[in-house]
Amino acid sequence: MLDVGKCCITRFPSPVLGQKAKPVEKIDDSIRALADKMIDMMVQHKGVGLAGPQAGVDLRIFVASPDGTKENAKVYINPVITPSGKLVASEEGCLSLPGIYGKIRRYSKCLIKAQGLDGKEFSEDAEGFPARIFQHECDHLDGTLVADKLSTVAKIGARKKLKRLRENYEQQNK
Repeated sequence: MLDVGKCCITRFPSPVLGQKAKPVEKIDDSIRALADKMIDMMVQHKGVGLAGPQAGVDLRIFVASPDGTKENAKVYINPVITPSGKLVASEEGCLSLPGIYGKIRRYSKCLIKAQGLDGKEFSEDAEGFPARIFQHECDHLDGTLVADKLSTVAKIGARKKLKRLRENYEQQNK
């Protein structure tokens, strides 16, 4: 059983962030409670998206709200993304990698197919910032972090912050 009460923002280098998340088999009250908790965490931490692994849950679910509000948040379960358009570099950060930012190349558009909390499949075309959010969150579901996509120069620049995050993680998990 999923213990939603224990969900919190998971920070690098937690193992859950580096592995491929499992599909949601059944959309039930625990998944609905998880989605609510994830939306609350995303808004509280001033994010625009949050994936299951970032909440410490190894499931293919993410929430997104391009304006960062609870009112406009939407849940995407078992998403499949098809990127298109041009590759565009833009500054990106991540709630699981606080203080680390870099120019990340992403496609300008995408089509996302997912299930909602009602279990029904839906699809959405996205362009610009929403397309970037969807690609970022789907990366999380595949175990890929912003740090993995940084240029060599940006990785060198982020080295100290990544080391601090590793040290903090080790301290908390002794």
